[in-house]
Amino acid sequence: MHNRFYTILLIVACLIGGVQMADAQEEVAADALNPGTPVILYSGEPKKYVIEDIAVEGADNYEDNVIISISGLSVGETIEVPGDDVSEAAKRYWKHGLFSDVSIIADKIVGDRIWLRIKVSMRPRVSEVNYHGIKKSELEDLQARIGMIKGSQITPNAVSRAETIIKRYFDDKGFKNATVQLVQRDDPERKNEIIVDVNIDKKEKVKVHQITIVGNKALKTSKLKRVMKKTNEKNKLVNIFRAKKFIPEKYEEDKQLIIDKYNELGYRDAVILEDSVSNFDDNTVDVFIRLEEGQKYYIRNISWVGNTVYPSDILANVLQMNSGDVYNQKKLEERTVTDDESVGNLYYNNGYLFYSLDPVEVNIVGDSVDLEMRIYEGQQATVNKVTISGNDRLYEDIVRRELYVKPGKLFSKDDIMTSMREIQQMGHFDPEQLQPDIQPHPEDGTVDIGFPLVSKPNDQVELSAGWGQTGIIGKLSLKFTNFSMKNLLHPNRKHRGLLPQGEGQTLTLSGQTNGSYYQSYSISFLDPWFGGKRPNAFQVSAYYYVQTDISSRYYNTAMMNMYNYGYGMGGMYGGYGGYGYGGYGGYGYANYENYYDPDKYMKMIGASVMFGKRLSWPDNYFQVSAELSFNRYMLSQWVYFPVTDGNSNEVALNLTLARRSTDNPIYTRQGSEFSFSLQITPPWSAIDGKDYSKYDQNNQDDYNKMYEWIEYHKWKFKSKVFIPLADPYTVKRTPVLMARAEFGLLGHYNKYKKSPFQTFDVGGDGMTGYTTYATESVALRGYENSSLTMSRSQAGYAYTRFGLELRYPLLLETSSTIYAVAFLEGGNAWHDVSKFNPFDMKRSAGLGVRIYLPMIGMMGIDWAYGFDKINGSKQYGGSNFHFVLGQEF
Repeated sequence: MHNRFYTILLIVACLIGGVQMADAQEEVAADALNPGTPVILYSGEPKKYVIEDIAVEGADNYEDNVIISISGLSVGETIEVPGDDVSEAAKRYWKHGLFSDVSIIADKIVGDRIWLRIKVSMRPRVSEVNYHGIKKSELEDLQARIGMIKGSQITPNAVSRAETIIKRYFDDKGFKNATVQLVQRDDPERKNEIIVDVNIDKKEKVKVHQITIVGNKALKTSKLKRVMKKTNEKNKLVNIFRAKKFIPEKYEEDKQLIIDKYNELGYRDAVILEDSVSNFDDNTVDVFIRLEEGQKYYIRNISWVGNTVYPSDILANVLQMNSGDVYNQKKLEERTVTDDESVGNLYYNNGYLFYSLDPVEVNIVGDSVDLEMRIYEGQQATVNKVTISGNDRLYEDIVRRELYVKPGKLFSKDDIMTSMREIQQMGHFDPEQLQPDIQPHPEDGTVDIGFPLVSKPNDQVELSAGWGQTGIIGKLSLKFTNFSMKNLLHPNRKHRGLLPQGEGQTLTLSGQTNGSYYQSYSISFLDPWFGGKRPNAFQVSAYYYVQTDISSRYYNTAMMNMYNYGYGMGGMYGGYGGYGYGGYGGYGYANYENYYDPDKYMKMIGASVMFGKRLSWPDNYFQVSAELSFNRYMLSQWVYFPVTDGNSNEVALNLTLARRSTDNPIYTRQGSEFSFSLQITPPWSAIDGKDYSKYDQNNQDDYNKMYEWIEYHKWKFKSKVFIPLADPYTVKRTPVLMARAEFGLLGHYNKYKKSPFQTFDVGGDGMTGYTTYATESVALRGYENSSLTMSRSQAGYAYTRFGLELRYPLLLETSSTIYAVAFLEGGNAWHDVSKFNPFDMKRSAGLGVRIYLPMIGMMGIDWAYGFDKINGSKQYGGSNFHFVLGQEF
């Protein structure tokens, strides 16, 4: 018994001694690893210490206070050691992902004070990112999406995120099998920096081989396949212009489109029972869909509940759905929510922002449905605050005066949409990024409305030079669209920038010359809010134009004899705009500069004043304007125009009624433009006492004398309608169909005094070389410039022009807009107004592209093919290229 007791006592003593020896060994080991630093026994009781100081080690690219702030620890704070305070601080560093190693140690402990040191190892920074296996356009897209740039730190999360984004990006493009690998390698030239290689193998696009649909009886399979917008079979002629790639997200959307189509036709119970996507081969898939259509339903009764503002019969009239109609759920949504004249907009435009409508199927009997339209009207909302942000171009009152939304008014959706349209039409802000910020406050019945704007440059500068037969032709044009006359007249007034700007006025200065042969100068000023209180436009403009001819000595040279036929074509068919500085035939090869003849010229000088007013009836899209102009034509031995010598004067009043409801002046998606104008001069022949029947119009001297005072009446109608082929509010790249119709008529008071001025010059791109004010150029693509009105006997006194143009946007950014066009066009011109026939057209078709750059404006190129003969010849039609500068109404 005693032996057993001593044995147990010896074992306990040995265990106690072993523990003490282990503790001693631990202390020795700790001292050996961190000599000079205190030892913290994590097996002991925690102690409280006050942080005396915090040092940072290893974060060369960051300030110490930034690294310390991440830890959550601070000098003077009391912490427990060992304890959660330090471990939680370490976890915060790991969560940031910027560090590959983190440790927090105690440099010194004196009493209840502790000195801490945070040691971190920074993850390497990116010195270069290389993309392999993709195109330049894809590279730019991915760079913007990933955000992995030079100088950023690479983390596991950043790598994983980049791979996911790239894979999803190519999935959306139909490259379902694309593989992505990010490889990191040390930069041999930079310490702690790496080069990232993004290796992408897109492989082939995955397309749809076959779509099989079963269970459909009411709709043919071919019809259902057409309902699917983005999932289409390849190698089918009907899908030649449709997407054939398979994208899972788009496929899910297309399945919903099938159900929506059945719901539109009354099949409310239609459902997809099952579907599958299987690989046909490595690059194509087969799609299988099994449907159950259910029966077709009709509306039996529609009742309204909760409406007090509008009687039920008015709401039923707006809904346009009656008993016995097919139960069309698409139409139900359109007439209650999305249409401009829906029930919802009826309330929203009268202040009922908090309104809601819930169509409930209260009874279904056989194939009949009873609908109960449950309305919550709520109180009318009053606009509280209207804020404008992002505007750094205009004075705020200049933007604010365009708004129909004002504090104190009842909320109106129409007012918001009209305000957005007016801001877009100003041209100073990016229309693609304009979205109103509506903040309702149901508790007090008010709403705050914000208009976040993104400014874009709108001034235009054109500096160009070209070569004509008389030497270098230079042009300088400056268009300031944000001019301020007040700042010009009061230079001490606070304004934005170096130029007098900020009030949205437009000042245009233009000059074009090649020295003695040709000069053209113009200036114009437009104030869209003349006086600053009402949207009444005021414009004043003036111009001077001179064009000289070549001495007769030139025609006696041997060189001229070689190119005589070429010059004759240029002179005869260059149009009234001059004799064609483009150099017809061989006309451009000789040195004309030595044959300048100052006695042969055409000079023009003129000025105009315009006043316009925005109307509120029939709606606020209407405008009316009146312009008074004076033009003086001075000619001497000018054989290229019907009047060759003398001075002709023109005093005209131009009255215009226009309506414009387009949404975007650069890439228009919806709306229309209409204008009707009448330009008249006094009937001088009725008051000057001359008998013009006695003048011989075949005698040039008599002809010149007839037009000392020009008289005419000119009628024009122009229209454009823009039809979006997708929802413009949800689809950014909305294809648009533009339809155009226009006509013009130049009439006379006296049949013996038909004006040779202000005729229509039809054909080509509408830009007949140098600027001219004697005729009006009308484009008709597919035919040469002026080809329909080539001579005096064919001068256009009437014209028509019709067209259909399909537009598709390629790039819609603040810095530039690019869109492609495909068009059908037809038109004609008549010398004898009595032969006017709008159905007798010269037809054409073609393709083109438009590019808008803020500092330059709109420009483009079209290729068109003219199908019809002119004067019995195909010479002027056929294949033609046309260059376009500026926007055409």
